[in-house]
Amino acid sequence: MKPVFNVVFFMAAFCCLSTKLYADTPLTNETKVNNTAEVTDSTRAIKGINLIGKLTQGSLITGKVEKGLSIFLNDTAVKLDPEGNFVIGFGRDADLQQVLTLKSQDLTLFRKEIMLSKREYKIQRVEGVPKKMVNPDPSKTARIQSDALLVRTARKNNLELDYFLQDFVRPLDAPITGVYGSQRFYNGTPKRPHFGLDYAAPVGTIIYAPASGVVTLNHDDMYYSGGTLIIDHGYGVSSTFLHLSELLVKKGDKIAQGDVIAKVGRGGRATGPHLDWRINWFDVRIDPQLVLERYQ
Repeated sequence: MKPVFNVVFFMAAFCCLSTKLYADTPLTNETKVNNTAEVTDSTRAIKGINLIGKLTQGSLITGKVEKGLSIFLNDTAVKLDPEGNFVIGFGRDADLQQVLTLKSQDLTLFRKEIMLSKREYKIQRVEGVPKKMVNPDPSKTARIQSDALLVRTARKNNLELDYFLQDFVRPLDAPITGVYGSQRFYNGTPKRPHFGLDYAAPVGTIIYAPASGVVTLNHDDMYYSGGTLIIDHGYGVSSTFLHLSELLVKKGDKIAQGDVIAKVGRGGRATGPHLDWRINWFDVRIDPQLVLERYQ
């Protein structure tokens, strides 16, 4: 009788949600998922599952489940904090159909198909990039690979920090000149999409931490990104800051939201001074603009 009790309890709790997830109705971006401007402690205390964020490609979704339950994204376990909070992310070209599964020990309580909305991305043409930055000399390959390994290693961290739950703020107040997901053409040559937000600002402009965390990488001069800084916000969520002229924090430093962390530069593959701010969930590249809008 215990498994039956668990299922009944869960379904009863699920009906208490401000947004009900019906087994016969796919959850889509048009379905409101606690998408309020402000999330209070009482909202977080609702029994069942509580999702916050836009269900679309490039999004970061936070949620909460009752203690004692576990959650899986496409059959991969998602790590929970002691209070049942979790975070998941969907990349630029993520499959539109995703599956969330809720379990109690070995008993599956709920399996839900989530439908993401498909996004259309801009094409951005960037001219005047030095030829060596578009088609690097083979002698630079080892350096480029070493840089990439350092970044991948920093993003693999799974620190038990809850700063991913904070309401992220902009790292500086400046015009946005590049957006997430856009297909980049450098001097007419197609390259990988852009995965960050570009803020145009003079060299030396102060950059602030968009959320609290721990510095996991600081490098003065990477080939493509110049001065590079990564701050880990916990449970796989990290911010990366590129093209910096000066890094004002070091690896291992604990950072509070709003702390001064670096200065704008133009190092690496850049045609002018700007900050390229990126957000990851492990190796999944997230749209920073959607993170800023998560509680709106």
